[in-house]
Amino acid sequence: MKQNFWREKRVLVTGGAGFLGMHLVHELKKLSPKKVRVPRFETHDLRQQAVCAKVVKGIDIVIHLAANVGGIGYNQEFPGTLFYDNLVMGVHLMEEARQAGVKKFVSIGTICSYPKYTPVPFKEEDLWTGYPEETNAPYGLAKKMLLTQGQAYHDQYGFNAIYLLQVNLYGPGDNFNPQSSHVVPALIRKFIEARDKKLPAVEIWGTGKPTREFLYVEDAVRGIILATERYNKPEPINLGASFEISIKDLAILIQKLTGYQGKIVFNTKKPDGQPRRKLDVSKAKKEFGFEAQTKFEQGLKKTIEWYEKQTH
Repeated sequence: MKQNFWREKRVLVTGGAGFLGMHLVHELKKLSPKKVRVPRFETHDLRQQAVCAKVVKGIDIVIHLAANVGGIGYNQEFPGTLFYDNLVMGVHLMEEARQAGVKKFVSIGTICSYPKYTPVPFKEEDLWTGYPEETNAPYGLAKKMLLTQGQAYHDQYGFNAIYLLQVNLYGPGDNFNPQSSHVVPALIRKFIEARDKKLPAVEIWGTGKPTREFLYVEDAVRGIILATERYNKPEPINLGASFEISIKDLAILIQKLTGYQGKIVFNTKKPDGQPRRKLDVSKAKKEFGFEAQTKFEQGLKKTIEWYEKQTH
């Protein structure tokens, strides 16, 4: 990572107080930029265009992490909200950034934007070959519009917008709220609570057959920083860890790491979500030298330790 790249830069990190954002801001500050601005949702609602105009004023680089996001249950309950919030935030922010003369706009997309049936590993070229998995399509499509907007602005205005497609993250500081958490923190919480209460079984949604890929948050931060420094093309780039694990094997691993002794029960009446997820990450390596470094079990141990410290 290049300290001299950041030295005179004024950087806006939307969602900078969130899980990924806190880790990113922490690392950015080590690179001594001129300013890191982190608008908080309580005072800066980015769904309002006037607020977007205000936060991008005097900024060189925008890293747009802010999103309304959650797991399958949350996506099923609030599809309209997720579509509207994510679309409107992105559209207003990029337009205001362009008008304010921002030099670079970094959009963080999502693996949910890929079609439901995508050849594995997912290649960037397959992004438009079909409709996303239904339970998270409104969210995935809203985030995908940032790619379309960025490419259109690149063609018409010469605007430097890049788009990174990220798999599910995990790590210390993750969202463990059962109403909106993703699968790793949700399972960690379930197994620890079941262990502490000596419950006979833990129920998990779906069949356990789907596979997922997870990227440790510190690896994701490194990928975002490297891409911001070195990548300037409008084509999307995958950021992932290049492995897949079934939900069943993930549950067994978390059960082992948390020391839970009971049974795992799969509720097959609940949805599975997308059948398989694993990204082809060769472009990220080629274009800006990114490869994930954290072994999955090691990252899970750190995440579990962090959560235990918060709750015990």
